[in-house]
Amino acid sequence: MTSIVKGTLAALLAVPAMAAVPAAAHAEPAPGCGSTVQIGSTAHIRHDGQTFASVKQFKGCGKNWAYVFVWAGYRNSHRTWNACAAVADNSDRTLRGTQCRTRTKEVWSLGTNTLAHCTQAAGWIPDGPRAMTSERC
Repeated sequence: MTSIVKGTLAALLAVPAMAAVPAAAHAEPAPGCGSTVQIGSTAHIRHDGQTFASVKQFKGCGKNWAYVFVWAGYRNSHRTWNACAAVADNSDRTLRGTQCRTRTKEVWSLGTNTLAHCTQAAGWIPDGPRAMTSERC
């Protein structure tokens, strides 16, 4: 098999896997808020050589929310994990609404009254890697 054919075959085989990633990472509405919209970029936390989780920021119900979604591949290959989510308020350099969970696929921060501030969603593994979304003002 030529290298061009091998490369094309590899690309075609990769397409279904890449197409499935966004579907796996769709968020449910924030707890206690029926309508949220993602703002800013999606960040990714990498750990043990694989993607651990996606980090996103949402707005809805007059609040900002941070959201961490632990990927199925990581969940399936690890017995336990911890994940945290918070809204980083860049006006006073604090983390707001911090929530941490063990062995769950989704972690939502508490809703924060920071829509008038420049914020980012922060996600992390305690004592491990972290990621932040783009800043939204």
